[in-house]
Amino acid sequence: MEEIDLKELFVMFWNKKIQIILMILIFMVIGIIYSVGFVTPMYSSSTTLVLAGTTNSTDQNQPAEAITTADLTINSKLVSTYSVLVKSENILGQVISNLGINVDAEQLKKNVEVTSVEDTELIEITVSNENADYAAKIANEIANVFKEKIAGDVYNINNVYIWDEAKIATEPSNVNHLKDIVVFAFIGAVVAVMYVIIANMLDTTVKTQEEIEKSIKIPVLASIPMYDMEMEKLKKKGKGGRR
Repeated sequence: MEEIDLKELFVMFWNKKIQIILMILIFMVIGIIYSVGFVTPMYSSSTTLVLAGTTNSTDQNQPAEAITTADLTINSKLVSTYSVLVKSENILGQVISNLGINVDAEQLKKNVEVTSVEDTELIEITVSNENADYAAKIANEIANVFKEKIAGDVYNINNVYIWDEAKIATEPSNVNHLKDIVVFAFIGAVVAVMYVIIANMLDTTVKTQEEIEKSIKIPVLASIPMYDMEMEKLKKKGKGGRR
């Protein structure tokens, strides 16, 4: 296998610097077009639920008793169950009905993300939507419906509290023009490097004395300089004109 030292590698890329820069610029332009023209802005809003002291009552206005170790143990086990129930068709169907939005539960489920903070009794509900106002309303309504369902229909205990309500997002959560441009520029650089390497591998022409010696294993005894006939003719005409 033919070896390429660092100097040859540098020269190889330096000779193709214009092509490399052009490729990177082309991919950056593609990144701008993609980020601005093809990415639909989505707005995300989150509401946080906390599992606290429990009361065996459907009256959600009744204050809970002081939280005990038993409550913490029960709540820690319920976090995973609650995280699944939040995205259930029962909950989302009620949310759709309450808000009167034109979407089915399965479609809404794709835009709802539920995460539980490890080693805590916190559950975060995040809703993404093209409309920032809708995203916040849906997130808050999911929290309210879930709280009511847990207290009344499921466990008949009131241990879910809304800690933070969702706020209307001012910036899209899925659009980052600078990040997209940098990613596409990196892809362009990789493509350019691959192009230079492949082009060099396919180029079998001999360009230097060293390449001749390396390929045929025989030292070069002499070299014939390039003679430009056109330039010589122009020089002779110039001399003739001055006479």
